[in-house]
Amino acid sequence: MREKIAPPRYLAILGTPPLINSNFVQPPMNPDKLKPVYTSADIDSVRLAGQSPGEYPYTRGIQPTMYRGRLWTMRQYAGMGDAEESNRRYHYLLSHGTTGLSVAFDLPTQTGYDSDSPLALGEVGRTGVAISSLEDMERLFAGIRLDQVSTSMTINATASTLLAMYVAAARRSGADLRKLSGTVQNDILKEYIARGTYIYPVVPAIRLTTGLIAWAGEHVPQWNTISISGYHMREAGCTAAQELAFTLANGCAYVDAALAAGLTIDSFAPRLSFFFNAHSNLFEEVAKFRAARRIWARWMREHYGATNPRSWMLRFHTQTAGSTLTAQQPENNIVRTTIEALSAILGGTQSLHTNGYDEALALPTEQAARIAIRTQQILAHESGVPDVADPLGGSYYIEALTDQLEAEAESIFAKIAQLGGTLRAVESGWVQQQIQHSAYLWQRQVDSGEAIVVGVNKFQSEVEPDPHIERLNPELERRQIERLRALRTRRDQASWQHSLHQLREAARTTANLMPHIVTAVESYATVGEIADTLRQVFGEYRETITV
Repeated sequence: MREKIAPPRYLAILGTPPLINSNFVQPPMNPDKLKPVYTSADIDSVRLAGQSPGEYPYTRGIQPTMYRGRLWTMRQYAGMGDAEESNRRYHYLLSHGTTGLSVAFDLPTQTGYDSDSPLALGEVGRTGVAISSLEDMERLFAGIRLDQVSTSMTINATASTLLAMYVAAARRSGADLRKLSGTVQNDILKEYIARGTYIYPVVPAIRLTTGLIAWAGEHVPQWNTISISGYHMREAGCTAAQELAFTLANGCAYVDAALAAGLTIDSFAPRLSFFFNAHSNLFEEVAKFRAARRIWARWMREHYGATNPRSWMLRFHTQTAGSTLTAQQPENNIVRTTIEALSAILGGTQSLHTNGYDEALALPTEQAARIAIRTQQILAHESGVPDVADPLGGSYYIEALTDQLEAEAESIFAKIAQLGGTLRAVESGWVQQQIQHSAYLWQRQVDSGEAIVVGVNKFQSEVEPDPHIERLNPELERRQIERLRALRTRRDQASWQHSLHQLREAARTTANLMPHIVTAVESYATVGEIADTLRQVFGEYRETITV
């Protein structure tokens, strides 16, 4: 049975859309379509006049002095094996100058299965750290003051459970919850679009998303309650314009859902954050970030009626592009990552992760992680780039490219409106189709040699190096399972059963589920048990695409 979804409020923003071919796509930017030189005739001088960093619509950055006042947060996305193994890597990164932690979770944790589930066999700790219980979360951050470090968690379908575990672990360590800072990704729409780690149907999944937003606003007020992500859509193959458009359209869908749940715009909008990809086309990426701020500020103030300037500000984290890394000549990836990191800094990011050069082969080694963080430190302290806010502002090319990407995004917004809004566009498979088509066009250009990838289709080496790669100890999975099973025998069975019963009953109502999830977590209910309880009520999502 098809779920009924109310038309999104932002359709009023977009107005009556023009007629657009249903096969509309955004191909990768073709250099041949760029002018050889840009002049004042290519920019809107009236629109540009009077805009300074820190002023609406924040095209030039959200702070007047940007990095002269405070550098971006330097993060390294890390997590592997069990909690103890990842804890060692976190201490290593912090000792080498990382200023924020980013947690990668394994696939069982992301999709709501415990480490001892038959469906988790062979996947425990592979793509990130295995977290099944509050005990695991406490081990993960042992020896780290959680109220003194910013933590980002890349988790979506089980975001409510993992944030509850993080908050419970912080409370038990004596941390001041009102000082906890960080981000939980909590962006389920892009899972249906590009990444695939969803569990529940769309409507109950968004209910969990908005419930987390409301609960965190009260209990952990400095926490970013969602990181609306274009990163994974870009990794799947979309263009810069598509990443810009699909990300902001998803953002509006979440705003609509929060408003429908009874929240007021200025009560939650200041804690919304975004997550963008940084690809190798330096100037296109800078322009994309600038256009994103301008579009979001306009929508928040003029159409959603937000009055708090912090609600207008688009704050974002950036990660360099994993899809640009090559297994061939992996040392070249250091240069790629540097260019991509530079684009994020020039574009005004608030937080940055730089990929390890060996990530096309395996999880990054300690050496690769150290080079990645040193790349950020060199850009911060030796390049001079942070000394001036928006140093490319006023460039004829950058300003024209910013306008161009904004216009391309607006045409995509119009098509989404024609289809009935973001949720309908996702349900029908249209968004997925656009990304797949762009990915196909790019791959065809690489295969033909029209697009050059150094070391892959040109400038190859006859003998490829055999680099050292990170390998997980197979004993970690066994140890994780043994600990989980031991926990199940030690916990208070009555408290555990009651907490899951209460969660199940609340799921049958319209109540916010976060308080019940927190109680279940503190009763040592596991990620899989909480997910299974909600599966019993919500069911599971099955992708159906009709284009």
